[in-house]
Amino acid sequence: MLRAADGIRGMVVAPHGLAASAGLAVLREGGNAIEAMVAAAAAIAVVYPHMNGLGGDGFWLIAAPGADPIGIDACGATGAAAAPALYAGASSIPARGPLAANTVAGTVSGWDAALAIAAEWGGRMPLERLLEDAVRLAETGFPASDNQARTTALKADELAPVPGFAETFLIGGAAPAPGGRFRNPALAETLRSLARDGLDGFYRGVLARRIAADLEATGAPVDADDLAGHRALRRAPLSVDLAAGTVYNMPPPTQGATALMILGLIDRLGLEREEPEGFAHVHGIVEATKRAFILRNAHLGDPATMEVDAAGWLTAGTLDETARGIDRGTAAPWPAPGPDGDTVWMGAIDEAGRAVSFIQSLYWEFGSGLVLPETGLVWQNRGSGMSLSDGGPNRLAPGRKPFHTLNPPLARLADGRTMAFGTMGGEGQPQTQAALYSRIVTYGMDPQAAVSAPRWLLGRAWGEETTSLRIEEGFDRDAVEALAAAGHEVETVPAHSDAMGHAGVAIRYPDGRLSGASDPRGNGAVAVW
Repeated sequence: MLRAADGIRGMVVAPHGLAASAGLAVLREGGNAIEAMVAAAAAIAVVYPHMNGLGGDGFWLIAAPGADPIGIDACGATGAAAAPALYAGASSIPARGPLAANTVAGTVSGWDAALAIAAEWGGRMPLERLLEDAVRLAETGFPASDNQARTTALKADELAPVPGFAETFLIGGAAPAPGGRFRNPALAETLRSLARDGLDGFYRGVLARRIAADLEATGAPVDADDLAGHRALRRAPLSVDLAAGTVYNMPPPTQGATALMILGLIDRLGLEREEPEGFAHVHGIVEATKRAFILRNAHLGDPATMEVDAAGWLTAGTLDETARGIDRGTAAPWPAPGPDGDTVWMGAIDEAGRAVSFIQSLYWEFGSGLVLPETGLVWQNRGSGMSLSDGGPNRLAPGRKPFHTLNPPLARLADGRTMAFGTMGGEGQPQTQAALYSRIVTYGMDPQAAVSAPRWLLGRAWGEETTSLRIEEGFDRDAVEALAAAGHEVETVPAHSDAMGHAGVAIRYPDGRLSGASDPRGNGAVAVW
């Protein structure tokens, strides 16, 4: 399908149809965009367990008409026991297993903080109702997506030795078949406990004690005090002013500043005169990406430890000067080291025009691989990307927040449109955001056509180590050859490759019309009313 789905009264975009349906049902029953997103977030944690879960982190951008956007940082810090001495003799933190599960899982606290804003809007949906679909799906089961089946099969040998993984995600010792029923009854009980006792129970209370006991039993360096000390934070988002409007994103520890810087740079390259899939467009965005990634890799981490203000990268003077240094015909040297990461992005807009851009993640596929036996929670491995060497903003220390690839953008355009958009995919996130923004806003493409069209990726995603410029099949041959001639290390990948992430878009027009798109690369849907 190359035409966006349209609606009037509400819309939810998610990388799995059951999550989109769960959110839309809440809108139809009178819930607002935040309440719909909590229902979708709980459901997606069940039905897309390889990409996200309650044991991960999350970030929100929330925009009500006539009000400044609000950001929510639901990122957990490293546990008190997660000191460099714990990893003595290792060159890096393990990516899998209990020692990789070294940060508090923050996403549930983000749901709680978002629902406080929903209540300020007059939202009154009971928490039990918001978690209802997720409980049912975990309890009775759902057809495993082809993406879950494929990813489980790919990672099974690596993760089978990790406590709890095989028992939870393998069926008879093998990955679930696509469409085969998959259940997680322990997770259903955890969700039921949250519905009954409140979301704060994840961090303080009976459920928190069960989670802490599970973590202790497996040897993970996060304890009850670490959970109890965690709070989600309301944060003022960063923003960049562009020719067509303003785009917002989250501040550090996310790479939101990186994504905004790329948009600011390409806004200065005059790409509106070029073909959207031609050499000049792709080369310009790739070169802008390189410059933003160099700053990201050097400086982003826990904002309490950073020595630079990432907002300074978004000033007109800095963007002008950096853009002037981009060679329009030759590729700058590459590669530079960067992070992995996978996640889910979802968007929601309600009838009142209130919009949510939301993202939650386990970091790598299945996170640490560690599944807590009593609660069914898959714990993230976000802290495994922290450094054991001296210095730098992303150095491991107790109570420190790790750098996040996660970033949920939202645009307010001069023509009155509000656009929530985003994707999963580690380093690919800001690149796909730039492609979607330029295709939809600069070139006027239909949102679904913009999402479905061939994409590119400089760097890593889905745990792959390549740092080449991957180009999906479908681009004009002359453009691909021109990129190679300019010095890019070009690698062609099949059309609709998972490596390009699972993107989505939700737009509200000034007349109240809604338009949304989901990615054919995933199992997503646009649910509209």
